[in-house]
Amino acid sequence: MPWIVGVSGASGTPYAAAVLRALLTAGEAVDLVVSRASRLTLLDETGISFRDAHWQDDLREWLARGADGKPGTFDVDISAVRHWSAGDLAAGPSSGSYPAKGMLIVPASTACVAGVALGLSKDLLQRTASVTLKERRKLVVAVRETPLNGRTLRHLVALDDAGASVVPASPAFYAGATHIQDLVDFVAGRVLDAAGVEHGLYRRWRGELGGGAPGK
Repeated sequence: MPWIVGVSGASGTPYAAAVLRALLTAGEAVDLVVSRASRLTLLDETGISFRDAHWQDDLREWLARGADGKPGTFDVDISAVRHWSAGDLAAGPSSGSYPAKGMLIVPASTACVAGVALGLSKDLLQRTASVTLKERRKLVVAVRETPLNGRTLRHLVALDDAGASVVPASPAFYAGATHIQDLVDFVAGRVLDAAGVEHGLYRRWRGELGGGAPGK
C-alpha cells in the first residue's frame, strides 16, 4: 500500500522533495497529489513547472535538486510514484476503499490546514485528507507558516483532536547541521518519524552534550 503525499501551496517545496526521496529510498510506494497553488510555489522556489502531462520529467528534475537549488544533486528512481491530478475528485485516493497506509501533507499551508480541519473537499488533496481521517489512517500535517494566528491554531488543535499528527516545519540544530540540506532533512525526518517510516536523514539525540557542535 502506498503513502499518499500531498503538497500544498506553502513555501517549503524542499521539505516535500526530501520526504519523497526518503520514502522512495525506504522502498515505499507513493501516491502524489500536487495542488494548483503548490505549483506556483514550486515554480517560484525552483523554476520548475509541474505539469500533469509531463509529471514524470518534472518530478525527476525536482527531486534531483538539492535544497540549495543545485540541479543533479540526487539520483532518484521515481518508478514507485503514482501521480493524481489535484482536480481529479474521482481519483483513487478520494475513496476510503482505496488502500493506503496514510497521508503526509508537506508542506501544509494555513489554507490547507483550514480546509482539512473543516472537512472541506475543494480539491483532491483536501478530499484525501478527509478520507484519511475518517478511515482512521495516519495523517501527518507539516504546517509551514509564521506567525500563526488564533484561527489557524484552533484549526491545528481540531486536527490533533481528530487524530492527525501536527509537525511544524521547524528545524533544530542539535543534529549538527552544516548545510541548508541538513535543516531541510531534519524536518523531513521528523515528518517520517510521525508516520513511523524508517530513515537516516538526521543525527538523533543520544543524550550527549556537544554532539551538534561544528566538526562533530
